[in-house]
Amino acid sequence: MTYSWRNPLYVWGDVKGAEEEIPAGRHRMPQEIWDKTRQSRVPLLPVGRLRYYHKWAGHGGRLWGKLRYWPTRRRVLHISGEYNPKTMRAEKTIVDKRPIWWVLGLLALIVAPFFVPASMLNTLLVAGAFFGIYAAINLCWMLIIGTAQIYSLATFAVVGVAAFGTTWLSITFGFPWWSLPLLGAAIGLVCGTIIAIPATRLDGFYYALLTLGLNELCRVYALQSKQFGSSTGGLYGADTYIPADWAPMNQSLLGYYACFAVMLLALLLYRFVNGRRLGRVLRMAPEKREAFAEATGVNYRQARIQVFIVSSIALGFIGGFYASHYRGVGFSIFSFDTVLLGLAMLVIGGIGRAEGAVVGTAIVVFLDKVLISWGPVRLIMIGLIMALVVLFLRGGLFGIKEQFRAWRDKKKSERRSTRAEKGGEMLPEESTETEDKDLVYWRRYDKMQRDYLKTLVSPEVIEEHRKSPLGQHSEPLERLLLYFRRQPQIDKYAITVVEAFKAYRIVALSGQRGVAPRIVEDKVYGSQEEAYHGIFMRRVQDLLES
Repeated sequence: MTYSWRNPLYVWGDVKGAEEEIPAGRHRMPQEIWDKTRQSRVPLLPVGRLRYYHKWAGHGGRLWGKLRYWPTRRRVLHISGEYNPKTMRAEKTIVDKRPIWWVLGLLALIVAPFFVPASMLNTLLVAGAFFGIYAAINLCWMLIIGTAQIYSLATFAVVGVAAFGTTWLSITFGFPWWSLPLLGAAIGLVCGTIIAIPATRLDGFYYALLTLGLNELCRVYALQSKQFGSSTGGLYGADTYIPADWAPMNQSLLGYYACFAVMLLALLLYRFVNGRRLGRVLRMAPEKREAFAEATGVNYRQARIQVFIVSSIALGFIGGFYASHYRGVGFSIFSFDTVLLGLAMLVIGGIGRAEGAVVGTAIVVFLDKVLISWGPVRLIMIGLIMALVVLFLRGGLFGIKEQFRAWRDKKKSERRSTRAEKGGEMLPEESTETEDKDLVYWRRYDKMQRDYLKTLVSPEVIEEHRKSPLGQHSEPLERLLLYFRRQPQIDKYAITVVEAFKAYRIVALSGQRGVAPRIVEDKVYGSQEEAYHGIFMRRVQDLLES
């Protein structure tokens, strides 16, 4: 079906170029655009849930009584207080829920022996004791790698030297079990000081190779030394805190809770170092920013060495406890397999997080000690988990939350970009930040108007304007011209005379007094009507691209 428009000026008979009837497009109702705009044209898929924080009613003055636990400056709970602009009430929100999860997790470890089946109790108690010791070792190692940014692989060398040294002292001189951790701390101080000296000159990959070689040197020396039990596979016979006359199950329970206490001491040390001045200094100036630290008055290298020595003392303490717990130590503590298992624990949980060290240790110990009947398959599983974490996670298991939020925000932005158009409606975040809400509704009206005007652009309308840029026009063309004429002066198209009645060019107005228009194209038009039609085509192009 063809549509036409009758020119009302044709009846006068003396209007130049007036035609009685010209082709026109189908008449469209603006209501169609309104209905179409209100419908969502993009499938909005759910991308994650919103962050939910429970709100408690409270008085603002009570929010400042924030309890901090010694010896750090950390608050027990990170509570944020603010006034709700909708309800005009003071509200409290727990922003960081990690202390709650820590308390629940530690309580679960305390009561776990009472809920484990009797058939598996002994196996789980032995694995739990192993977990407590290795979690404490990994927490101290996390201080070295995560906080001090020293890539040392001599952690188990310090623990092994302290364990062998305290076992030999207990066997030779009869030192009691309670003195072994203290003697181990002294040995750890000496070892940490010696190992820290190269850290002032070497860093990164070269220091890691040096410390790995030191670990292997300790293994070879202990393996070939008759004094340290080369014929028996280790040195055994140290005094122990576990009474010999107790029942085996009671001995396992005592060992489990003793190792759990050592892990708590390691957690306390981690919070003491990472949450106080040393940790804050090193977090302020991470690796590759030593110059920035020096410029702010911070002795960056000294802070790193201090953390390394403090961690070595703690590792020596754990080595002494290791000797008193197992009544000695074997050569396997120096082996490369032990170092790799320790690295797997840190990588799986996430480097730089205390919870990562504990949970990563729990996963590896469960696979390695509890599922021991699976044979070599359990080691393959540990390797696969480690490889998947390295390939797909940026911060270990405890970095999943932040990584998921970043991915969700990216998907939200992509969804918004599909709904956003050049010069279209405001996005939700723009609308909330705009004080003048009339601007929001004006942008919505202008968008719907442009969407409607796009439907009016047709070959018939363009041909009509080419034949008669000025004068009476059909309704679609008249609507387009009225919209174009209402545009602001900034970058509005106009024509300038190059030569009177012979040459014209299109320019864009600056909208500022005293600033000359800019030329938008090099094309020269031979008549004023051609220049008007050129402006019309440029405006139509801008409209269709908006």
